Amino acid sequence: MARSSMPRNAALPDTRPPAGLAIAVAVEAGDWPGEEELEALAQRVTAAAVADLGLAVPDGCELGVTFTDDAAIRALNAEWRGKDQPTNVLSFPAFSVSVDAPLPPMLGDIVLAHETVAREAREEEKPFGDHLAHLVLHGFLHLVGYDHETDMEAEQMEAAERRILAGLAIPDPYA
Repeated sequence: MARSSMPRNAALPDTRPPAGLAIAVAVEAGDWPGEEELEALAQRVTAAAVADLGLAVPDGCELGVTFTDDAAIRALNAEWRGKDQPTNVLSFPAFSVSVDAPLPPMLGDIVLAHETVAREAREEEKPFGDHLAHLVLHGFLHLVGYDHETDMEAEQMEAAERRILAGLAIPDPYA
């Protein structure tokens, strides 16, 4: 199987992480693009989110992003959410944070499953990299206090996703 290609906008020049944020990227399983590409995407997406949301990132703040496969994420989803099925992205906050609250020194972890992300991108006729960027952003927003348990929360989170992705030249994922 060929590696999934990143979008045309994945190689934008500014791929530095937001000031103060250390991002640890791990590729555990799945047919992902190279680790450097994934790290650049994670840095670009989180930098855009931090700037858009006006987040103050404490020095030494940590974020983990793990790229894995459906089998691994299915096990995590079963263990932590009681759902014995794969999903596209899971977020594991290190601390409970609410929107507009100061960020903790450790945000937590985002875990993504290749097969599900690739399948959704194909089914939704979206470039793989655009869909991946959306899911990294979605996971990051959960770690900084956003949720979608109520209609109001979902509207607020989706509006932030649309706005941040538009700033990255990625079309509205909900259109």
